[in-house]
Formats: sequence, C-alpha cells, structure tokens
Amino acid sequence: MTHLAADPQHDSTSARRAKADQLRQQGIDPYPARWRRTHRNADVQLEFSELAAGASSGTGVRVAGRVLAIRNSGMFIDLQDGSSKIQLYFNLKELSEPLQRLLAALDLGDFLGAVGTVRRTKRGELTVDVTDATMLAKALRAPPEKYHGLADVETRYRKRYLDLIANEGTRDSLMARARIIGSIRRYFEENGYIEVETPMLQTIYGGAAARPFVTHHNALDLDLYLRIAPELYLKRLLVGGLSDRIFEVNRNFRNEGISTRHNPEFTMLEAYEAYADYTRMMELFEGMVEQCCRDVLGATAITLDGTGIDLKPPFRRLSMVDATSVALGEDLRAMNDEQARHVASRRLNRELEPGLTWGDAVEHLFTELVEASLVNPTHVVDFPAAISPLAKRSPSDERIAERFETFCLGMEIANAFSEMNDPVAQRTILEDQLKLARQRGETDSALDADFLEALEHGMPPAGGLGVGIDRFVMLLTGATSIREVIAFPTLRPRAN
Repeated sequence: MTHLAADPQHDSTSARRAKADQLRQQGIDPYPARWRRTHRNADVQLEFSELAAGASSGTGVRVAGRVLAIRNSGMFIDLQDGSSKIQLYFNLKELSEPLQRLLAALDLGDFLGAVGTVRRTKRGELTVDVTDATMLAKALRAPPEKYHGLADVETRYRKRYLDLIANEGTRDSLMARARIIGSIRRYFEENGYIEVETPMLQTIYGGAAARPFVTHHNALDLDLYLRIAPELYLKRLLVGGLSDRIFEVNRNFRNEGISTRHNPEFTMLEAYEAYADYTRMMELFEGMVEQCCRDVLGATAITLDGTGIDLKPPFRRLSMVDATSVALGEDLRAMNDEQARHVASRRLNRELEPGLTWGDAVEHLFTELVEASLVNPTHVVDFPAAISPLAKRSPSDERIAERFETFCLGMEIANAFSEMNDPVAQRTILEDQLKLARQRGETDSALDADFLEALEHGMPPAGGLGVGIDRFVMLLTGATSIREVIAFPTLRPRAN
C-alpha cells in the first residue's frame, strides 16, 4: 500500500491528472454529482462538544470538505468545509482495498466525503473514525503552501479563491460582511421599512455627482448607464406612496479612480422616511451602527490600525464651516464666493477653477484641513448648499443645506439630507448644475425630466440616508483597504 502525502515534488498538475485518470480506470468517478452529508463540521463540533477525551460517541456521521492536511501516511486528514475543520482517522492496519486506492490517489486540496463514528482522542481532538470515504472532486492544482499561506497581495486579490483556501482571516472578513448586511436588513425591517429594488440600467443617470459607465442595449439600439446612485428612483416610490419607509441595499458603479477607499463597483444602503428630516436620519444611522456592532462583534468598541474607537451613540456633531474656519484661522462665514476662492487657492497652494462657489471652497478646505483629523465617529453638519443639490436649504442660512456626513478614522461612511421636495426649486438647482457640467465638458449629463415631473405630483417631506457598506465593513472588521472586504475588487489586468 502506498500513500502520497504533501510532497511538492510529487504534487504537479500532471501527477494529479494521472491520479484522476487512474481512478476512472478503477471505475471511480473523481467528480460525482452528489454526496449525502448529515453534518457540517461545525455541527459535529457543536453536537459532541461535551464528549470527554478518550471517549467514543458511537454515533455515525457523514461529513465532507477540502483536504487541508495529510499526516502519518494518511492516518490523519484534516477536512475543511464552509463551517469549520474536522480531523479524520484512517486505521491503516485494517484499511479496505478501496480505501487504500483512495488514499493513494489523495492530494491536498481534494474534496473528500467521509463516513464514520465520532470520538475524541486522548489529546482532546474531535475525530471521525472513517469506515468509508469517497473522492468528491480531484484538485488538479496544488493549494497555497499551508504554513506560509498566501502572502502576495496581488495574487490574493486576483485569485480570491486561493486567498480563501489559504487565509482564515479573509474568510472571516467576508463572512462578517454577510452578517453585517444581514443585520442592516433586519434593523430597517424592524423599524418598519420595506426593502425595494430600483434599476441598475438607466437612460439618464443621476442622484450623485460622478462619471458613469456606459453600455448599449442591442435590441433597443439604446445607450444606457450603470447607475451611480438609486436616489431619484427611490424618491419616485415615495411620490407614489408605496410606503412611508423604504430602503435598498444596492450596487452602484462610478467610472472614477481606485484607492484603498474607492472601488468602481461598490455597495450602498439608501433609506428614505417620509415626514422625517436629517436629524431623524442621524438617530436612525446611530441605531443601525450600534445594532450591527452588537450583532457582529458583541460590543461597540473596535480597533483599526492600532487605534481604539467606541461606536456607541450618540456621535459628536461638528459644523463643517466652523471647523474649517478654525483650522484656517479665518472666518469663512464672513466671505463671499470670490474671497473664499482666493483664500482657498492661497492655503491649498493651487489655483481653484474660476466660478467655484463659496461652498466649493469650503469643501476643498475642509477636505484638506479637517477631514483626516476626524478619528472618532463624527456627524459633520452645516454642509454648503452649493455642493448639496438634492437637499433642503437651512431656513436660517440659504448657503447651508440640511445635510450631514458621518466620518470615522478620517473616512466618510454615511451621508444624509432633509430631501428637497419643492419641484420648482429642485428644477432650478438641477438646471444650474447641468449648465456647470456642460461647461466642464460632461456631455453625458442630462436633466431627468421624468423625476422632476414626479416631484410635481407631490413628494412628502422626507429624510434620506446613504451608507457606504464597503467602508462600514472595513470599519467593523479592522480592514485598511476596501479590497479586503470586497470578494472580487476591480483590478488592472496583468500583462499577458
């Protein structure tokens, strides 16, 4: 009887193909269509958690998973499924001929089904004493080396399947992402919101300021855009009265740069509540954060890049204009457009575009002087109206919008408005915005006449909230790059 363990010299693709062919010659399909499993590995660990060391349960199980380790010529095999790891034991002295052939054909990375009884070894390891086993999928390529894992960042992102096989931390992060999104959905449903869906393909893109991706529908001979935001369609649902509280977990696409905090394809939550305003959205968001923390982490305290933060509400509120004025050493509220633009150009050491407003200058200065300092969760209020075209204006200052963005560790994770529902004012704002876009050469921009017509039918006052799911997951998992929390991030193709 021969056994091939994890010897790299005997672990080539050609050797693995030969083993698959040998199984076929023996009348064994190395890729059967099905296999009946009674327990996930985690179920075995849970059900027999009280089994004493050295004791046998006498209970039979059928388990399956990927072979992670082969020890002592096949006597012990570690099997990993999507839930946990379990140890298999093969009694080599009493091994049947079919099992001998199976072990001879077995390599790291293969999928195996095993039948046996559960016991706990004297050393305390829960083990399945195997009486029968079946090859479920013969791996033709070797997995990443067990002890060093998969460290090359480029390979980890480009071949996420290898990253998942090799790195438990990656599996944990993506599983946490799933739990976070599930918690978010439960939170909004428990607060009386209904989940809706809006189009990803749009004839006119809007709801945010961003460059779109363009595609073409052949049958209609029609250019379409991948959505940059769902906002204008969600507001149509408010107009129609589908519900006073709606939300969508949505995929958006923005044809812009890539960084540790930006991916062209990303996930957002957007929620709208009739008869509410942006202060209600603050409370809603804080409640969502606290519930997600407790559901996923069991606490509101987190650590990211060595910095400890408590996400327990309420969060601090900070005026964008006042905080920027303090950092600048000059009172921005006392300036007009030209003065603010001049001061910003001087402080930032670059010439700002002619025609930029007071609000644009405030935003540029805030981004440069204040944003990175917002380590603890902070609601930034007093946003300039000029950069908030879909938000209500403050009744006390027309230059200010009823809007906030929430920052943590210098990163924006949420954005909310008291939504503009005056159709005449909204038309004027969007027409002015379109003129500026055309002046910048954005020929794809267009006025969404149907959305404006919908507003003319009447939309109730409402608060709207947007949350960047990918960044929120970064926050709760301690990831420093958005690529760590997206299973398949967008990457530049490699040469060849």
